[in-house]
Amino acid sequence: MQTVGDEAHPEIRAAVRALCAGFPPEYHRRVDAGRAYPEAFVEALTRAGWMAALIPEQYGGAGLGLAEASVIMEEINRSGGNSGACHGQMYNMTTLVRHGSEDQRRRYLPAIAAGELRLQSMGVTEPGAGTDTTRIRTTAIRRGDRWVINGQKVWISRIQHSDLMILLARTTPLDQVAKKSEGLSIFIVDLRDAIGRGLSVRPIANMVNHETNELFFDELEIPAENLIGEEGQGFRYILTGLNAERVLIAAECIGDGYWFIDKVSAYASERQVFGRPIGQNQGVQFPIAESFIEVEAANLMRWEACRLYDAGRPCGAQANMAKYLAAKASWEAANACIQFHGGFGFAAEYDVERKFRETRLYQVAPISTNLILAYVAEHVLGLPRSF
Repeated sequence: MQTVGDEAHPEIRAAVRALCAGFPPEYHRRVDAGRAYPEAFVEALTRAGWMAALIPEQYGGAGLGLAEASVIMEEINRSGGNSGACHGQMYNMTTLVRHGSEDQRRRYLPAIAAGELRLQSMGVTEPGAGTDTTRIRTTAIRRGDRWVINGQKVWISRIQHSDLMILLARTTPLDQVAKKSEGLSIFIVDLRDAIGRGLSVRPIANMVNHETNELFFDELEIPAENLIGEEGQGFRYILTGLNAERVLIAAECIGDGYWFIDKVSAYASERQVFGRPIGQNQGVQFPIAESFIEVEAANLMRWEACRLYDAGRPCGAQANMAKYLAAKASWEAANACIQFHGGFGFAAEYDVERKFRETRLYQVAPISTNLILAYVAEHVLGLPRSF
């Protein structure tokens, strides 16, 4: 099946597909059934250099752009895997690369590129704030040569498989800033030192095999030099990572969408009912065709968001719209796939139910569809703020 963008970066596509072929459906099925982390798969991606795609060459990385990184994520999902196990290192990297000091880049990036360190986690969301990020209550207070952190985070993924975490905390109280987006700062936290020494972690069991956690900070001390960029400018910095996250998630959903369409098209062509393939019926054909059209359209917006991001231009609207369109398209493709597989769609051996659960997440995370609509209404259409 030829799709939009297949001609872009063919060498990357071929190499990632070849790597993924070494981890067949049985592997991902086994990992999912055991609620395990795909350690061997992530390690293989790291050894091949794909997890260092966004790290500049002078620090040992590949020096690629978001467009190339999105192709890596797309191909993982298109091959039947789940990029949710490793995509954090991609979008977290942009915050450190673009806003970290030269000392921080030299200290962390070569080790991450070599696979000696993992930067898989970003601590932003809180129970009382959700996506209203400026209302977070986790605080960081300067005491001498240390920052002392207190507060709570939720839905923070891959803590148990990461060495470092990007953390957003309030360094100036909300009632003391002119704009609510001010007074927030970003830090890099060494989880190896933090866990058990002021940071405690509570895993959250959930519908998908996606490792995520609740974090509790109680007088956690980190070195002063772990502040990224300028104090109080963290909200602006974190948007770099969040826009990258939304584009990469869009690419993953696009990969999922193509996987579902390939899967159901093959099944509908082979499955015989009443003496004819079920794919001969327009009632089966049309939802599959509609899903393909929508995935293709989402793919076009993905490329536009990548183009703007890599050019250093504002891309908040395009990143949000790409994520919205791709998540919606992949979910519709998932519904068609499970529907036309009938009972077999619920059988683990067909992998449809696993991918169905995985792609459903993106209607909610990392930003819900309703909040994307609110963003576009306000920031693109100029409508009054709704919240």
